[in-house]
Amino acid sequence: MSMNELAINIPLEHMSNVFGQFDVYIRKIEKTLGVTVIVRDDQLKIIGNDANIKAASEVFTQLYELSKRGNVITEQNVNYALSLLAEKKETSLVEIDKDIICHTITGKPVKPKTLGQKDYVDAIRNKMIVFGMGPAGTGKTYLAMAMAITAFKNEEVSRIILTRPAIEAGEKLGFLPGDLQSKVDPYLRPLYDALYQIMGAESFQKNMEKGLIEVAPLAYMRGRTLDNAFIILDEAQNTTPAQMKMFLTRIGFGSKAVITGDATQKDLAPGSKSGLDVALRVLKNIDEIGICKLTSNDVVRHPLVQKIVQAYDDFEKKSSSRSSGRAKQVKK
Repeated sequence: MSMNELAINIPLEHMSNVFGQFDVYIRKIEKTLGVTVIVRDDQLKIIGNDANIKAASEVFTQLYELSKRGNVITEQNVNYALSLLAEKKETSLVEIDKDIICHTITGKPVKPKTLGQKDYVDAIRNKMIVFGMGPAGTGKTYLAMAMAITAFKNEEVSRIILTRPAIEAGEKLGFLPGDLQSKVDPYLRPLYDALYQIMGAESFQKNMEKGLIEVAPLAYMRGRTLDNAFIILDEAQNTTPAQMKMFLTRIGFGSKAVITGDATQKDLAPGSKSGLDVALRVLKNIDEIGICKLTSNDVVRHPLVQKIVQAYDDFEKKSSSRSSGRAKQVKK
C-alpha cells in the first residue's frame, strides 16, 4: 500500500490546545487512524494512506476550529470527533458547537457537545413534551435546566417548576431534621446545583421568593394545573405509573415539559413498575411528544465515566442473554 503525506497549518497559539498535554491527542489520533504525525513549527505533516490521511486531517481541522471558537479541547472532544468519523455522520463538532443555549453566571457558554445532545435540545425547542433518557453524565438534566432558564429569561414562560420523586438511592436515611423544605432539599440538590451555576444564587433566591421558580417533590404536583410554565421532572425512572400519569395531566396551556430519567438506575421497590417505562410504551406514537435516547457516546463527564457506563451496558446485555438462554432450556 502506497504511503502519502499531507501538510496542514495550525498556528502556534492553538497547538497546545489541539495537541493536548505532551501531544496526547496526537498519539490517540495516530493510533486510532493508523497514521504518523510530524510537527514542525506551525506545520502538521500527516503520513499514511489516502483515506486515513483525509480522516486525520478532518479531525485536526475540527479541533482547530473548536479551539478558534474559544473552547478548551478535551479528550471527550477528540473521542467524539473520531466516533463521528467512524459512524460516517455528516454533522461535525463545529456545527454542534455553534448551538449556544445560554451562558453561566461566569460567562461560560452552555451548549450541546454531541449529536445526541443536539437532537435533545432541538426536540425541547420544537415539542411540548420531551422525554430524555440516558445514562449518567449525558447532560439530560443540565441541558433541560439551561433551556428552562433561557425560556424564562426570554419571557416565553412565566415560571419554572422543577420536581423529582423523593426516593432514596438504595439507602434508608431515616428522619431528616428541619422543616419540610429542609427534608426535601437533599433529594433536589442536583437541580439547585444547575440553577446556581446558570442563574446565580442571588437571582435564583429572588425568583424563588416571588414564586417564579419552584422546586418541589413530585407528590406536591397533584391537583394542580400548570399553565405558562417550563416544567422539568427529573429522575423519572423512580416514578410509579400513577405518579407519571398524574404529572403528565398537570400540563396546561403555554407550558413545556421535559421528563428525564435513566432506566438502568431505578430505586423503586423490587417488582414495581416504573412510570417512565410505561409512559414510553403508551405515548410513543404521539407526534407532539419527543423521545430522545442518549447513549454512552453522549457522556460528557470524565472519559472514565463513559467507560464505566459502557462496561455496565455490556455486562447487562450478557446477563440478559444468559438468562434468556436458561429460560429456553427450561422450556425444552
